[in-house]
Amino acid sequence: MIEKTIKTITGKISVKIPSVVNEITLGQLIEMQDKPELNDLEAISILSGIELDQLQNIKNFDDLQQFGETVLLLSAQIAWLYNSDDIPKKITFNLTEGAHTVNVMQNLSVEPAGAFMAAREIIGDEITQHIEKYGPDDWQQNFKPSLKACCQVLAHYFYCRATGKKYNEYEAEEFCAEIKKLRVTEALPIAKHFFTCYPSLSKPKTGYSLRLRQFWKKRQGSRLLKSLNTSTP
Repeated sequence: MIEKTIKTITGKISVKIPSVVNEITLGQLIEMQDKPELNDLEAISILSGIELDQLQNIKNFDDLQQFGETVLLLSAQIAWLYNSDDIPKKITFNLTEGAHTVNVMQNLSVEPAGAFMAAREIIGDEITQHIEKYGPDDWQQNFKPSLKACCQVLAHYFYCRATGKKYNEYEAEEFCAEIKKLRVTEALPIAKHFFTCYPSLSKPKTGYSLRLRQFWKKRQGSRLLKSLNTSTP
């Protein structure tokens, strides 16, 4: 972390932001991704937890130069993180009832069945949206899921393991609040695994009309085959 006390028009504030990527939470990164026109002040606000209007009242903008440079360095580290395969062995959740450490399973199976179905739905939606926007050619090479989708998949994956409760879809969705507290260096490599290494999860959705056409093609092919068989002596 880097920290500095800065004068404002009404007094002083202490600004502290992460200096390395493993100090950033997934929630902070999601908040930044939600702002396509993110500027330095907004980034510093998100990373420091200080309201934007307080930063806007800093007397000398040059006092923020050090933070702006750090944000730039963090951006480069975050871009690299998307390519990381370094999956953590354990994740610790600081829940209301206390800290709970979860072993990240080597096979990263999504269970129970409800969690599997929910994760498949989220991943399918993301891939379908990507293909609709950019086309089907080499989509795997260019595909990057949204951080919100990563958060949702991880919530369904970790909910039962972290809480010890039976699976509940709505409560698993609410568990996103806990997932957002994870460091991005913990969360993104696990999420990436689900989106890239699970063929059964990552198949793009087929629209109903397309499925119907495929069904009729199969029916017609079957009828043609039967007619050929019956007409053959």
